[in-house]
Amino acid sequence: MHSSFAARAVTVVAGVSAGLTITACSTGGGGEQAQGRLSAAGASFPAAIYQRWFQGLSSQGVNVNYQSVGSGAGVRQFTAETVDFGASDKPMKPEAIAKVSRGVVQIPMTAGAIAVAYNNPGCELSLTQKQLAGIFLGQIKNYSELGCADKAINVVHRSDGSGTTYNFTKHLEAISPEWKKDVGADKSVKWPTGVGAKGNEGVSAQLSQIAGGIGYVELAYVKGDLQAAALQNASGAKVKPTNATASEALASIDLGPDLIGGNPNPKGGYPIVTFTWVLAYETGNDDKTAMLKKTFNYMLSEEAQSQAPELGYVSLPPEVVSQAKAAADSIN
Repeated sequence: MHSSFAARAVTVVAGVSAGLTITACSTGGGGEQAQGRLSAAGASFPAAIYQRWFQGLSSQGVNVNYQSVGSGAGVRQFTAETVDFGASDKPMKPEAIAKVSRGVVQIPMTAGAIAVAYNNPGCELSLTQKQLAGIFLGQIKNYSELGCADKAINVVHRSDGSGTTYNFTKHLEAISPEWKKDVGADKSVKWPTGVGAKGNEGVSAQLSQIAGGIGYVELAYVKGDLQAAALQNASGAKVKPTNATASEALASIDLGPDLIGGNPNPKGGYPIVTFTWVLAYETGNDDKTAMLKKTFNYMLSEEAQSQAPELGYVSLPPEVVSQAKAAADSIN
């Protein structure tokens, strides 16, 4: 499954609304009495599950104010040291890590699928790779071109710097030479078509309000009238995003020694999947060290990880959890 895992990992905690109270359990790391306040900011991708975890922790004395501002803003705040930890769906690269004087520990926390969500009841989308790229290149403008009744396509994309955008555009880059040449992959790109919305929450809300809307969100945000399209993977199969199909694709990813690997176009399972990381400071955590360790170890606990499937996420494989815990325990 995952080949070599080193003890250093990348921790990115993602999108939960501001002011959520999270209490660190006594599940490993840190003293039983560690209590106080932590501030964090970053990815909106894992917001739904972090919200659940933070609510579950709220009775035990550690209050985390998490701002769901997107991976780009989360990395900026983490680099500026205005938060106690950050969160991102895109691991920090060596040149970005070099700007953080206290060092960086990146810890995988959960994983999931990025769904192509759309608002067109009665239409069952099953897209080839060429069709998927064509929609977001602005070349396919009507659902009638995709086998459904006549209705205009209205693309919605992220307006903020986003790890979800990075992983989605990495897939488009992998399947479309035209996308690779003209647009590329990053946390923010120059979209050929569509309107922007902030966060997974904002894209989901916008899609719900626009007839014929289509966009990309973490699977947990496909709700109400929204449906998720089946997408073609590298072996040619068209697959809907589910816990099982996302798990199949994630199992093919070698995270590597730093636990930050990915695969933008897997052959098996649903083709757009990603891990998401918490970003912790390696040193200088001072009197917050115990609180941070308790928080991270609770998030990696069997109790917390077992809640992933019901919320549309994928539990981390046991070998990833053990290495992630070692990484969390390395902070000081």
